[in-house]
Amino acid sequence: MLIRADITPHIKADGAAYKAAPGAVPSERTRSSRSLARVEVISFGKQEKVEKMKPSLQFFLAGFLLLILQTGLCYGIKWIGLSKTPLALTLNQTQHCKQLEGLVVSQVQLCRSNLELMQTIIQAAREVIKTCRKTFSDMRWNCSSIELAPNYLLDLERGTRESAFVYALSAAAISHTIARACTTGDLPGCSCGPIPDAPMKMKKSGSQANKLMHLHNSEVGRQVLKASLEMKCKCHGVSGSCSIKTCWKGLQELQDIALDLKNKYLSATKVVHRPMGTRKYLVPKDIDIRPVKETELIYLQSSPDFCMKNEKVGSHGTQDRSGWRERENPRSQYSRQCNKTSNGSDSCDLMCCGRGYNPYMDKVVERCHCKYHWCCYVTCKKCERTVERYVCK
Repeated sequence: MLIRADITPHIKADGAAYKAAPGAVPSERTRSSRSLARVEVISFGKQEKVEKMKPSLQFFLAGFLLLILQTGLCYGIKWIGLSKTPLALTLNQTQHCKQLEGLVVSQVQLCRSNLELMQTIIQAAREVIKTCRKTFSDMRWNCSSIELAPNYLLDLERGTRESAFVYALSAAAISHTIARACTTGDLPGCSCGPIPDAPMKMKKSGSQANKLMHLHNSEVGRQVLKASLEMKCKCHGVSGSCSIKTCWKGLQELQDIALDLKNKYLSATKVVHRPMGTRKYLVPKDIDIRPVKETELIYLQSSPDFCMKNEKVGSHGTQDRSGWRERENPRSQYSRQCNKTSNGSDSCDLMCCGRGYNPYMDKVVERCHCKYHWCCYVTCKKCERTVERYVCK
C-alpha cells in the first residue's frame, strides 16, 4: 500500500510563485523514501529553475511529517501539544527541545537539528486548535478535547470520525503554516529539491487498522490543501491599467480548508479491517457501499451523541455545568450556547438534545456612530446594547 505524503506549499515571493511538486512516502513496509519533488518558479508566463533547499530544511519538513504519520494510535497528533509552549520560551539552545510537549524521541532529535524551524511548527499546532474549535463551535462535539493535547480523551484516541477530522486538519495545517512562513520570509531557503535517503521505521505498537486510517485521513487533509490553491493576479501599469499581469497560485485561508474537511467529516465512511487475499485492507463496513475514495475521510468506531458528559467515551456533553443561576454572567467554558431561531446543528433543539435551554441577558459593547475624517482616518464611539442569549440546560 503506497500512501503519498507530499508537502506542497505554493509560495509567492518577490513577484513569483514557487510550486513544489508532490513527493512520496512509502507504507510501513518500506524503510526509506526519496522525494520526486522539483521546484519551478512561474513569473510572467515563463518558467525558470530555482535554487534547491538546503538539505537540513528539506529533511526536517519531510522527516517531521513522516514521524507524525508513522506513529500508532493518537501519537500522530500529540505534536499539537506544542501549542502549550510558553511564548517567552526562546528556542535557541538544543536543550530547549526537551521542554516541548508532544514530541516523540525522533522528533526531539529533529528539533535539535532545526531549531530555527520550531517556531513555525509551534504556530501550526496553535492554528490547528484555533481552527478546529471555530469550525465545530456550532456542533455538540466542539473540538474542546483538542486543548488537552498531548493527552487526549477517547474521542481522539480511538479511530473515530472526530479523530479523522483532526488528523486531516493537522496534516493540512502544518503544510499551510510552513507555506505562509515562507511567504513572509520567516523561513530561509523555501524552495524544494530531492530529499536525501533517510530510514523511517514504523513503531510496532498500536493497531494496524488505526495506522492505516490515520495515514489515509492525513493524506486527505493534504489533498484538500492542494486542491484549495487558487489563482491570484495583480495588475501593473500606468494609471491603473493592466498592461502587465502577474499571476500566482495562492493558498486559501486555513479556515476555508477546515470547512471543506468538515463536510467530509459529516459524510465520512465507516470502515473495517478485512482480509482480502493474503493481506488486510480498510474497506466499507457495509458491503453494498462503493469502495473508499482517496478524497473522503474514514473512521473505524462510531461516536457517542455527545449530549451528556461521559469521559469514558471522551464526551464533554452540552449541558450547562457553570452554575449559571448563581452568576451574573453564565458564560463559561462549560456553557454551550444555542441559537433559538436556527434550524441547523446549533439550534437549541439539537444542541441541547431536547433538554431545553435557559435564557440570559448579555451586554455587548460595539463601535457605533463612525465618522470619516479627511484625510484619512475614522473615529467611532462605543455603544452598549443588551441581547438575549441561550444556554443548554
